[in-house]
Amino acid sequence: MIDTLTPSIDPTMETADVVVVGAGPAGLAAATALRQGGAGRVVVLEREGEAGGIPRHCGHYPFGMREFHRLLRGPDYAARLVRRAEAAGVEIRRRVTVTALHPGGRLSLATPDGRGAIIGRAVVLATGVRETSRAARLIGGEKPGGVLPTGALQGLVYLEGRAPFRRPAILGSELVAFSALLTCRHAGIKPVAMIEPGPRPVALAPAVLLARAMGVPFLAGTRLDQILGRDRVERLVLTDAAGRREIEADGVIVSGGFRPEATLLKESHLALDPGSGGPVIDVFGRLSDPVYFAAGNLLRPVETAGWCWAEGVRVAAAVAAALAGRLSQPAAGRRLVTESPAIRFALPQRLGPAAPGDGGARHLQVRLARPASGRLVLTDGDKVLASRRLRSRPERRILLRLPADLAGGSDLRLTLLED
Repeated sequence: MIDTLTPSIDPTMETADVVVVGAGPAGLAAATALRQGGAGRVVVLEREGEAGGIPRHCGHYPFGMREFHRLLRGPDYAARLVRRAEAAGVEIRRRVTVTALHPGGRLSLATPDGRGAIIGRAVVLATGVRETSRAARLIGGEKPGGVLPTGALQGLVYLEGRAPFRRPAILGSELVAFSALLTCRHAGIKPVAMIEPGPRPVALAPAVLLARAMGVPFLAGTRLDQILGRDRVERLVLTDAAGRREIEADGVIVSGGFRPEATLLKESHLALDPGSGGPVIDVFGRLSDPVYFAAGNLLRPVETAGWCWAEGVRVAAAVAAALAGRLSQPAAGRRLVTESPAIRFALPQRLGPAAPGDGGARHLQVRLARPASGRLVLTDGDKVLASRRLRSRPERRILLRLPADLAGGSDLRLTLLED
């Protein structure tokens, strides 16, 4: 047994074999896989009143092909994940907020019954992402009602049956912006425009066809400068290549601009990666304190529910291997250094060998800071370990296959040799 996974335990404190923080697709997948593999007591802590994560708010298709081999709406998909976890023996505790992460797997809690604590032999963090606010985007003007992130819109429409506006504008063109379009269609809302500051949509170009099919103008190269209105949104001030203009709207859906929900990490002893905004991990999803692991969109903004589910299953295998004493010590990992301003981040940030079945990552996940093309190269000194050509924009998934032998040695370097 690895010593770091057998912390000294206060006999009066509640314990579990594994504690999972967050009941979205990644957290539920990890918890279910651990229980199905015989991990012992697995407890999931969820701060909301219902488990299932963001898909609960997405009353549209497509979810579930990877996990259930059929197309499901978001709420049905989330409910299936919850049922599968509970059937496996996972304990899901709702309305429990983790307030602090301590060394050795001890968590401070706030519950409806007061404060508490729990300690896990291993802890999986799967707290997901949050959307960037209007203030963080530096949008000026007045502060009327009717400015909502996509998550809040979906909660109002699908969970409460309310339509908060009739003719809003959607800011952003990430995949979630098109999810907002589907939510609007469900509620009988007709957006007046999709506004994208960049020259092209962030999502794959075919997604724009949805906007066109709904009769929603797609305004690329357009900046939202001001939101005007007294009690409610009335007008928007836009700037594009032709200059400034105003359009009428009764709301704004501030879409995307995701950031990992890493507040707990920022206030803890765990190392953070400034590029991704999430934790520094090794190939097993293990953090700087090896009792802690992470999966899902806490690692990077942002991936699909199916990708996060698969990542949760993989990290569960690593946790099970750690509990059984099979994982290499964290010090065996080699630091990954990125050497191109075009690379926004790459993870895992520490690389090393992984035995089959122990949940080790097989690919680097890379995101760009700007559109770029060229050859992505991973090197060990003068030796090229892996490479691939790419032509991509920011927020697109880029994978680079990792070589099997990464044991020992100095830092590894990732470079984009641009055309």
